[in-house]
Amino acid sequence: FFQAEDGIRDDLVTGVQTCALPISLGMKAINTLSRTWFIFFISILFISSCKKEQGRPDFEIIQDEILTPNCANAGCHASTGDASYAQHKLLLSLGNSYDALINKVPQNASAVTNGWVLVKPGEVDKSFLYHKITCETGHHSGNIGATMPLGGKVLTRGQVEFIKRWIMAGASKTSASVDDAILKDSSACQVTVEPLAPPATGTGFQLTIDPFDLPKNFEREIFVRRNTPNTDTVFVNRIQLRGAANSHHFVAYSFRNELVLPALNSVRDLRDPATGLLNQTTVLEMQNHIFLGGGTDVNTDVTLPAGTAIRFKPNMPIDLNAHYFNLTNLILQGRNYVNFYTVPKSSVQNEVKMLDLNNLDIYIPPVTRRTFTKNFTFSTTTRVVMLTSHFHKLGEKFVIKIYGGPRNGEIVYTNTNWEHPLVQSYTTPIVLQPGEGLTSEVTYYNPSSVAIAFGLTSQDEMNIIFGYYY
Repeated sequence: FFQAEDGIRDDLVTGVQTCALPISLGMKAINTLSRTWFIFFISILFISSCKKEQGRPDFEIIQDEILTPNCANAGCHASTGDASYAQHKLLLSLGNSYDALINKVPQNASAVTNGWVLVKPGEVDKSFLYHKITCETGHHSGNIGATMPLGGKVLTRGQVEFIKRWIMAGASKTSASVDDAILKDSSACQVTVEPLAPPATGTGFQLTIDPFDLPKNFEREIFVRRNTPNTDTVFVNRIQLRGAANSHHFVAYSFRNELVLPALNSVRDLRDPATGLLNQTTVLEMQNHIFLGGGTDVNTDVTLPAGTAIRFKPNMPIDLNAHYFNLTNLILQGRNYVNFYTVPKSSVQNEVKMLDLNNLDIYIPPVTRRTFTKNFTFSTTTRVVMLTSHFHKLGEKFVIKIYGGPRNGEIVYTNTNWEHPLVQSYTTPIVLQPGEGLTSEVTYYNPSSVAIAFGLTSQDEMNIIFGYYY
C-alpha cells in the first residue's frame, strides 16, 4: 500500500524513525473517502510517535543549556571553592555533574527523610533535583529550601520539562530519547506562593504584602507599613512567614519613634525602579526600625521558649520589608504573608525584646577568605533566649561567642547555611552580666575578581546577630 502511493518514502515501511513525512500523500491516487481517512489515521499515528533524531545526548543538552549557564556559577555549584559548597556539597560543572547527581544522597534533611536522592533514574517524585526546580503545585511541602536556581534566575517550563522527561526515561548519560523541541517553551517556571492560612480566631492575626511586580533584571526591595488589628494588648510567641521564590529576605520591624511613621498601607521602594538609585527618604526610615522577626528564610516558623513573648500594643504599627532579586528578562512577582500567634497573658513570665547587632565593617578583597570579629556588650543583666544570624551568599560560617565573664569565648551558636540560617532557642537563657556580651565571628570567601563590602543588595554582604532577650 505505501509503495503504491506517490510521495510516501520506502523507509516508512522499514520503520526507520524520522519526522520528515512528506506533505503530499499522493492524493491523486485516493478515490474513496475511507481510503482518505485511512491514510490520515496512519499519518497521525506516525507523526505522534516521532522522537528526536539520534544526535546530542540528553544530558549533554542539560549540561550545556541548563546546568552550566544557570547553576555552575562561581559561588554556587561551580567548584569546591564556592562559598556555599559546604552547605550543598554539589558540583554541577562540566565533567562533575552527572556522577554528583545520580543516586546521590542530598544534604537537605527533609529530602533524606522523604527517601529522595538527587536524581533517581525513572522516578521523578524521588528525585530531589526535580523538586528543587519545578513550579508544579504540590512539590514544595516540607522545608526543602528555596527553588533553584538561586540568585533571581528562573528556569523555563521547557527546561524543567526536559529534565523531568530525562529522569523518567532513565536519566542516561549517553542516550538521546527526549525531544529537544520541548525546550522551545520559554515561559518562566516561577513557583506561585501558596496562600498562608491565617491564625484561627482568637489565636493571632495575619499581615500581608499584596502581589507586586519584580521588573526585569532588577532587585526590588519594598516596605509596607501595616497596623495590627488587635484592639487590646496581646502577647506573641510564634511568628510564621511565607514568601515567593527569588526572595532575599522578609522581615517585620516595629518603630523606635512612632511620631515619625511612614504612610499607612503604601508601598515604598528602597530603589527607584527607573534609575536604580536609592530613595533617601526610605533609607532614613530604615534607621527607625526595631527588628521584630523574619530573615533570609522567607518560609520559616519560629516559636519562642515557653513563658516568653513579645508585647504588641493595640493597633501597633509594623513595617513589612520584602527583598527580591530578578536576574531574568521576564517580569516576575513577589508576595508575602506573616502570621503572629498569641498566647494568654497569664502564661507569660517574661516579655522579650529584640537583638539587632550589626557589624558594618566588612571588606573582602577578590579571591580572599577573611574573618571579621566584633564584640557587643550590655549595660544591664541580659538573658538571651534565642539567636539567629544574617549574612549573604559569600558567608561560610557565622559563630557567636560569649564575651567577658567566666564563660568568655564559649561558642553558643554556629551557622554555615546563609540561605536557611539556624534559629537557636535556649530553654535555659544565656545570662550576661553588665559589661559582658556577645561576639560575632564571621568568615567569608570571595571567589570573584571584585572586592565585596557591606551593602544593601544581594551582591553586597552583611553581618547581623538577630535574637530575643529579656
